[in-house]
Amino acid sequence: MYALVDCNNFYASCERVFQPEFNAKAVAILSNNDGCVISRSEEAKAVGIPMGAPAFQIKDLVREKNVKLFSSNYALYGDLSHRVMSILGQFTPNIEIYSIDEAFLNFDGMAIPDFHHYGIQMKKRVHKWVGIPVSIGFAETKALSKVANKIAKKFQNRTQSVYIIDSNEKRIKALKWTKIEDVWGIGYRTTKKARLKNINTAFDFIQPQHEAWIKREMGVIGLRLKYELEGKSVMDLESISDQKKSIAITRSFPKQISDYDLLRERITTFAVVCAEKLRKQKSCCHTIIVMLVIDKHTVKTSKYYFNVAITLPFATNSSLTISNAAIELLKKLHKGNEHLKFKKAGVIVSGLIDEDKKQFQLFEDENPKHLALMKVMDTLNKKIGYTQVKMATQDLSLTWNMNQNHLSPKYTTDFKDILEIKCL
Repeated sequence: MYALVDCNNFYASCERVFQPEFNAKAVAILSNNDGCVISRSEEAKAVGIPMGAPAFQIKDLVREKNVKLFSSNYALYGDLSHRVMSILGQFTPNIEIYSIDEAFLNFDGMAIPDFHHYGIQMKKRVHKWVGIPVSIGFAETKALSKVANKIAKKFQNRTQSVYIIDSNEKRIKALKWTKIEDVWGIGYRTTKKARLKNINTAFDFIQPQHEAWIKREMGVIGLRLKYELEGKSVMDLESISDQKKSIAITRSFPKQISDYDLLRERITTFAVVCAEKLRKQKSCCHTIIVMLVIDKHTVKTSKYYFNVAITLPFATNSSLTISNAAIELLKKLHKGNEHLKFKKAGVIVSGLIDEDKKQFQLFEDENPKHLALMKVMDTLNKKIGYTQVKMATQDLSLTWNMNQNHLSPKYTTDFKDILEIKCL
């Protein structure tokens, strides 16, 4: 039996943990630079706050409906996510962290007489220990557990936020209820093609006459999804090492940038953060990618996205090596495009391997002094404050250079933001 545990309106719920005065009130979370809505409470949905809406377009509605806006506080969200996942790990050792607010659990080999009662225990413990509400769907496959989770979330009062698909009758009823666009792995384009074939629900999707179409349009992935919805488990939990694909740091700028020195500072900062994340998870990368994006609404050109990559002869997690490589890539991108103004940039590292599996090269390898230097930098930043020690090409007074006019404190990750309780 599988379970999908999904945190309800996760970012909004995180803000409410330490500010309970916003419980039962409309809350919306904005993306980087306070750009677009990326999370909403149920109350915000009810008053008509659209997902993905730019903040400037909904300012009148926000004021009229008294919606509380928050800037993205990823330090807080990441920490609370880690706490939730740690609690879920107490119920089964077989867990796949699917996203910051979702996890698949597998209970094979465990004697659990009542999965509904077990799910209620999980839900209560997460809420009591962290304060985050969750919905849980149980089924015999991962895809069906996704469907069960949607039912648990949609009908919270009737299901107590826990729903189990444990019979063929329940499975068919759930698939007939699930719209094709709500099926896990079915995107916008596939939905349009499916509707042309009169495939409107998950139940339509699994009908035998559509198997050839699924194979042609979606390949083996589509067939595996069909089998999963039929109750045949063909998708196992992914291990932690399988989940490590790449690390990307991308940010939009408050204003468009064409100056090379400003772009270099941003690219260096993004590269350093990538390196820090690699060291934190004890891995190294082989490939480094730098990207630049221009605003297609402000300039008429056939190309809006620029990127270039390099594969190093050795694996690394050194800030020096990665940032130097990223700067060289930036020089290639910027040359010939000096007249363009860029609204977004990013650094992506891929080809990840475990740090202890790094192979050393005979003729070309990294300076061994980098390892010791990175350890000292990480120790100092952890002791005296994040980003206090930086590369020379970074701005000492600048971290992300983002607009965060509604940012809440980092209650659990920064000592100066820890809640103070006054005892009378």
